[in-house]
This record gives sequence, structure tokens and C-alpha cells, in this order.
Amino acid sequence: MLTKKQHELLLFINNRITESGVSPSFDEMKEALDLRSKSGIHRLITALEERGFIRRLPHRARALEVLKMPDDMTAAAPPAPTQRGFKPAIVNSNFKPVRQLSRPSARTQQPSHPAAGSVDLPVLGKIAAGTPIDAIQHEVDRFSAPEAFLGGGEHYILEVEGESMIEAGINDGDYAVIKRCSDAENGAIVVALVDDQEATLKRLRRKGASVALEAANPDFETRIYGPDRVAVQGKLVALMRRYH
Repeated sequence: MLTKKQHELLLFINNRITESGVSPSFDEMKEALDLRSKSGIHRLITALEERGFIRRLPHRARALEVLKMPDDMTAAAPPAPTQRGFKPAIVNSNFKPVRQLSRPSARTQQPSHPAAGSVDLPVLGKIAAGTPIDAIQHEVDRFSAPEAFLGGGEHYILEVEGESMIEAGINDGDYAVIKRCSDAENGAIVVALVDDQEATLKRLRRKGASVALEAANPDFETRIYGPDRVAVQGKLVALMRRYH
């Protein structure tokens, strides 16, 4: 799953390479996506690279290679203009419901009560353990979770996508049970909303006036933000895992 901006940038890079054989400059990408700074482009490039859509070619300036395109972008698309003022076409994400664990979707079965000792929790889409993705979506399903895992408070579930938290025992495809809260202790694994638009699952570290979102995989960088850029939306309390 990619954010709208990641979709737009990937489409722009792919079209430019297809047309000219050369990837666009950071300035061209910044202008195409109507961003205010190249730092935003750098974050998008890093996100696409970490998720395996592009790679940077070593020892060559402005050298990017598109490795794959998302399923919803595989259909032929009109070439993107390359002149100044280009506005890339917006590709609708059409988010799909998450995979089922052990029962049909709540939308297709008759309503039922959770088993004794368990509680039904809403599944609110996917969360990135790697790079930020779109902020938490609306409910897409409901799963039962053992009540003993939860304690008090309001909880929800997110499907984990990415591998940046594998050394904390959190794998791609796991289901994270999150306790809704607006703050958490230093070192807790949290759902963090960055710049009011992107959510990620990371370990929270406060360093003076800065907030660090720390990965648990040496292949992923720790990202540091000002305190006004990060809002805690919940804390990890349990994991659910499906074995195939």
C-alpha cells in the first residue's frame, strides 16, 4: 500500500524514465508533486526504495531504477507531462480489506456475539513497520481477541506491513492490537501520526525537544521530528499472527 504522494512520484519517475531513459531530478520531482522542499521528495524516495518499488543506482547521479509497480498501477496509463507545472494523475488506491484470520468478513456473515473471554475489535486497515503509509483508515473488518490481553481502555487492530520492527518480534503480516491513547512512555512501541497525514508503527524515543521514531531493524533509519509533528494514536499491547 502506498500513499497518494508515493503513487504520484512513482508514476512520474516511471513515465520520465520510459520517455527519456533518465530519471528526473529532485527539483523536477518537487515541482511535479507541488511540494515545498526537496526533503519531502527525499522521504518519498526513501519510502519507495525501502518498500522495493525503486532502487538507487550506485555511483551515478540522478540514477533511479523502477523495480515494480503496484497492482493498481499495472494498467497502461497515459504518459505524464514533463514540462513545468506538471500535475501528475492521481491513482486511486482502492484499499482492499485485510486478509481473514479464521472467519468470514463481518460484512458477509450474520451478526454474532464474541466467544466468552474474548472481545470483538475493529480492524482499521494497515500500518507500516518500515515507512509511513496513509493515516489510519476506517473499519474494514472485526476480529476477536482474548480479553485477558487487553486490560482497560479502547482497542483496535492494524495489519502490519513491512519489516522495520522484526527485531522487536513484529513481522510483516502480523496483526497489532493497539490500545488507543495520546501519549506513551519513552521506549514504547506506538502508532505515530506524522504531520497529520501518515501513520507508522515505531518505538517512541524522546530526546530533548525532539521525537525519534526508532526502527528495530538495522537496515532502517531512525527518523527524528519536532514535537509538533508527531501525535501518538495508540500503543502496542499484543500481536496476532497467522501461520500458513
